[in-house]
Amino acid sequence: MRKIGIGIVGLGFIANGVHLPGIQKSPDLELKAICDINPDALKATQTLYGIDDAHCFTDFRDLINCPDVDAVDICTPNDVHYPVAKYAIEAGKPYNLEKPVGLNTSQANTLAEMTKEKGLAHMVCFSYRFKAAARYARDLVQSGELGEIYHAHMQYFQAWGMPFQDVPMRWYHAKEHAGSGVLGDLGSHGIDLVRFITGKDYTKVIGNQGTYVKERRKNEGGIGKVDVDDFTHFLAELDDHISASFLFTRFAYGRGNYQRLELSGSKGALIYKLDETPGVDELEVCIGEPYASVNKFTKLPIPDKYYVDQMQSFADICLKKGDGLSADIFDGLRDQKVIDAVIESAKSGSWREL
Repeated sequence: MRKIGIGIVGLGFIANGVHLPGIQKSPDLELKAICDINPDALKATQTLYGIDDAHCFTDFRDLINCPDVDAVDICTPNDVHYPVAKYAIEAGKPYNLEKPVGLNTSQANTLAEMTKEKGLAHMVCFSYRFKAAARYARDLVQSGELGEIYHAHMQYFQAWGMPFQDVPMRWYHAKEHAGSGVLGDLGSHGIDLVRFITGKDYTKVIGNQGTYVKERRKNEGGIGKVDVDDFTHFLAELDDHISASFLFTRFAYGRGNYQRLELSGSKGALIYKLDETPGVDELEVCIGEPYASVNKFTKLPIPDKYYVDQMQSFADICLKKGDGLSADIFDGLRDQKVIDAVIESAKSGSWREL
């Protein structure tokens, strides 16, 4: 059976770190075309993956219209997500879209409505749905092992934004390109992960945001103004009156890509962790007696069935054999509504209903 021809738009960090290696690894995908406005990035990827000149593009429309491209993989900066995905949908081609799905709820809603109307196969890359510990946690929670969930506490910490790192101005420091800062970058993952594991939707939020480094040097010279958040805290309520707290920051000294989600229920608790041991996802639980009385959490071995691959999951969706656990554009829309509500709440200082 012929492989699914993939055209990838945007050849930056996430494409090279996750998407391109995943395409190469999948038995069902084949890289057919690449696109980037940066000629150096385009040439480097062309050389690495042996793509001929006829399948290298600087305009995403040309890539999407290429007859050898069966599905479009979108790895661009946030402000380009919407126009590329919209054009792919209009062309009737399945798409794989990085998060957040747009700059605001209006864009996300348009993409969701168009996708529904076309009935297109698609996926949104909430990558941590593919962590085995997260999938195991989901089964434990939704099968009732923890009982009624009372609390969710989500942290996602990085440290690369701190002054001593001297990271220059990039697109993700500007609202016009990113939509938001750490909230859209890290927070979108955390927001989705809590909903994925608990199976509950958000009902209201109240937020607090701030920016520590308000100016950054530009590589081309001069100083750029940072107008997005370096950190975001927010409180939330989910269905069934689950009380939740969130902290996302690029200023957590010593952290690489650290996540921690602690869920407390009427019959037990669990802790999902990523990167406490670099690159490793882990799950600890405290369920029932005598563990509750002695405050004992135990690390669980994770069964093999929970190990999956992100890009292969997209291939499975295109082949109509997906497992139903990958995020779709409607998950992306729900996530964007929370992001927008947190931003509005941080400005007003009041709760926002969802």
